[in-house]
Amino acid sequence: MPFVLPVLPWADDALAPVISANTLSFHYGKHHKAYVDTLNKLTAGTELAELPLIDVVKKTTGVPDKLPIFNNAAQAWNHAFYWESLAPKSGGMPTGKIAAMIDKDLGGYEKFKIDFANAALTQFGSGWAWLVLEDGKLSIRKTPNAETPASGSATPLLTIDVWEHAYYLDYQNRRADYAAAVIDLLLNWEKANERLG
Repeated sequence: MPFVLPVLPWADDALAPVISANTLSFHYGKHHKAYVDTLNKLTAGTELAELPLIDVVKKTTGVPDKLPIFNNAAQAWNHAFYWESLAPKSGGMPTGKIAAMIDKDLGGYEKFKIDFANAALTQFGSGWAWLVLEDGKLSIRKTPNAETPASGSATPLLTIDVWEHAYYLDYQNRRADYAAAVIDLLLNWEKANERLG
């Protein structure tokens, strides 16, 4: 099959207690896997099956008769991106180029932390909070459902998954606590700097 479930960049218990191995077993092993498996079924025998995942996302964005393909491709891409946006014993104050850009574009780390958590908290229903680079500047966005800034002109740098399956086993309805813990303890600033180039 052309699309594969990526290997997690850390052990399944490495993000505990912020994200438990139990949550990961469902989130990665069931939800993410289902997006990949469904995408393979939907694209079997088509020209889309030969493309890189991000190209499938871009080619199906906003195409009504390709919505099931977009939903599964974008969710497969978003989840792979999310796993790399997290790292054990990370989070907190950034360093390097991303730190300087947060100071310049977003009013400093403390303001970023409030605004990024607020994006995660106020995304109504399922979706994502994003730190992106566009036109040389950082901004914070939120997207519903499977939507992703990667299908447009922005370069995603980090994301927080706010679908309930990302946090409900550990936090129940306390999405704010989940978002705060991810920002404080798991955001992968090293990966963000790498993505900045």
